[in-house]
Amino acid sequence: MSPTLTFLGAAGTVTGSQHFLEDEGRRLLMDCGLFQGLKELRQRNWAPPRIDPKRLQAVLLSHAHIDHSGYLPRLVRGGFSGPVFCTRGTADLLRVLLPDAAHLQEEEADFNNRHRTSRHDPALPLFTTDDAARALTQVKTVDFDEPFSPAPDVEARFTNSGHILGAGLIQCRIGGRLIVFSGDLGRYGVPIMRDPDPVPEADVLLVESTYGFLFHPSGDHRDKLVASVTRAADTKGWLLIPAFAVGRSQEILYDLRELEKRGAIPGLPVFLDSPMGIQATAIYAAHTEEHDPALARVVAGGTAPFAPKRFTLSRTVEDSKRLNDTAGPGIIVAGSGMATGGRILHHLKRLLPDPKTTVLFVGYQAAGTRGRLLKDGAREIKMLGVTIPVHATIMISDAYSAHADREEILRWLGGFRRPPGMTYVVHGEAGAAEALREAIVSRLGWNAAVAQDGQRVTL
Repeated sequence: MSPTLTFLGAAGTVTGSQHFLEDEGRRLLMDCGLFQGLKELRQRNWAPPRIDPKRLQAVLLSHAHIDHSGYLPRLVRGGFSGPVFCTRGTADLLRVLLPDAAHLQEEEADFNNRHRTSRHDPALPLFTTDDAARALTQVKTVDFDEPFSPAPDVEARFTNSGHILGAGLIQCRIGGRLIVFSGDLGRYGVPIMRDPDPVPEADVLLVESTYGFLFHPSGDHRDKLVASVTRAADTKGWLLIPAFAVGRSQEILYDLRELEKRGAIPGLPVFLDSPMGIQATAIYAAHTEEHDPALARVVAGGTAPFAPKRFTLSRTVEDSKRLNDTAGPGIIVAGSGMATGGRILHHLKRLLPDPKTTVLFVGYQAAGTRGRLLKDGAREIKMLGVTIPVHATIMISDAYSAHADREEILRWLGGFRRPPGMTYVVHGEAGAAEALREAIVSRLGWNAAVAQDGQRVTL
C-alpha cells in the first residue's frame, strides 16, 4: 500500500496544525497544534483525538508556536509516549511556551470554578502543567539539515524556514515518497531571522497560506512604528503594542533600538511587560547560529540588540501594576499578540477609553479575536468581564508579520528544480488558501489543491 496523508488541522483554517502520515504500520504526526480563535475551533481541542495517541510513533514539530505545538501535552495525556523531534531553538522555546500554556489553562479552569461561569462542574483545564512537563521530557533535538529517523525506514530533516527561532521546513521520506511541509514560511530581507532556505524537490508538498491573498507593503517596514511612537510622544499618551512573546516582541525591540540610534523616533520609556517575552528574548540572543548578518554585526559590536535606551523589564505582576500609576508618554510591549489573553488585556482595559492612547497591532489577527475586532473598527469591546469603549487610535502594520505573503511564497516555490507531483495548500482561511492555489496553478503550472479538513490522500 502507498503511504497516506490525513489533514487533521490547519485545513480551511489557520490554526490547529496537524498532518498525519501513515505507511505499513508507521505513524507520524507533523505538527501538533492547538486550534485558536473562533469558539467552534477552540472546542475542537476538547474532542477525542482522531488518531490513537498510543499507536503514534513520533511527532515532527516545525516550530514552537502554540498553534503548531500546543496540543502536545494533551497528546501525551492521551497516551503518546514517543519522541517529539524538533530543532534546538524550538526545544528551548517549548520549555517556555508549553508550561505557560498549561498555566493559562489551569488559571482559566480555576476562574470558572470560583465564579461558576462554566457549564461543567468542576471545570477542568485542557491540560495541566504536569502534562506539559511530561511532554517536554519526550523532546529530542536535531540540528538543521541533520538527517534523522523518526521511524524504521523513514528519513527526515529540518531546513531553516526563517519564520521564528528554530522554525524548520520538514522533509520526510516515507514509503518511497518525499513529503515536504513548509511549516510557517518566513520572509525575505527582514531583521533577526535568516531568509527561508530553498528546497529542490518534493513528491508531495504542503505549503502554508496565512497571507495567500495579501501583499506586505513595500518600502520601509518601520513606517507605522515610527508614526505610532511619534503620536504617543505628541499626545503624551501610551503606545500599546500587543505582540507575540516569541519573534514579534524581539523584532519590535530591535527596531525601536535601531530607530532611536538613527534619530527617527524619540527615546521614550519602553517596557517589556511579558515574562514569557523576557525569557524568549534571552533565548533569541543566545542562539547566535540563527542570527541574520545584520543582527550578527550588532552582537559582534558589543551592543545588546533588543534593548532600547530607556528599557525596563516588567518581570512581576507588581512591576506590571506599577505601570497603572506611571504617566505617559511611553511604550508597553506585551502579549498576547491577538489580545486574546495576557497582561495586554489589563492595559487595554485601562487605556482604550483614552483618546491619547495609541494601539499598534503588528501581526496577523485571526477571526474571532479581540485583535481582529479592534482592527475591524470596533467601538466597544468586551474583556475581563466588562465592556470597554474604544476611543484610542488603532493602527495596523502588516509589515511585521513573520509569515511570507503571496509573492514571497511564490518566490520560495520558485526554488524547486521540478514541480512536486501534488501541492496541498494548508494553514490559511478559505479565501487565502484558494487565492494561493490559483496563483500556484496559473503562474507555476503546478497541480495544486486546497487541503480539506479530515481529508485522507494517497501519496
